[in-house]
Amino acid sequence: MAEIKVKSYVVSDFGTNCYFVTNEDTKEMLIVDPGDNAPMLASNIDKEQLKPMAILLTHGHLDHASAAEELAKKYGIKIYVHEAEKETLADARINLTGAFGTPKVFHADVFLKDDEVLELIGCKIKVLFTPGHTPGGCCYYFEEQKILFSGDTLFCESVGRTDFPGGSASGLIRSVREKLLCLPEDVRVYPGHMSQTTIGTEKMYNPFV
Repeated sequence: MAEIKVKSYVVSDFGTNCYFVTNEDTKEMLIVDPGDNAPMLASNIDKEQLKPMAILLTHGHLDHASAAEELAKKYGIKIYVHEAEKETLADARINLTGAFGTPKVFHADVFLKDDEVLELIGCKIKVLFTPGHTPGGCCYYFEEQKILFSGDTLFCESVGRTDFPGGSASGLIRSVREKLLCLPEDVRVYPGHMSQTTIGTEKMYNPFV
């Protein structure tokens, strides 16, 4: 089993967590949700002599996707997102760039399906389709390492907002209950905002589910 190191950076005024997921043996790494500040992220990649292999987006909001294209071009890597998030990327109203600045369109190279398993950096990564915060939100589950990147679906004792365009409160709660809380309790959860948690903690203390 690949030894994985996870390092987080807060990259936006919204307090978004961007994660570097690195194979300790090969230095191959994934960038999860680069929401802003591409120069800082690139500086840390280069300083640690990491080898970016892909960018994984949990969803297409500006505070999770804004730096993706710049980093993808710099390192010659592809951007992955769930196939149901195409409209979010392409619509400035749904991706929130229209509400918080200059309207922009985001893009991705690889569109994923629910339960698809990626093989990257020596790991198997299962795509869990978790709509609710956005129509095409997803989480990335490293089953062997018992690590979950939950984006804005599940937070520490909370869940993501559903009052943005395309949001659904009932959809989000269903996603959390049916896709995430059924995972092993010792799975470490790395959310899009706030601190880390575990599935067991959320099953016991999360008041929303």
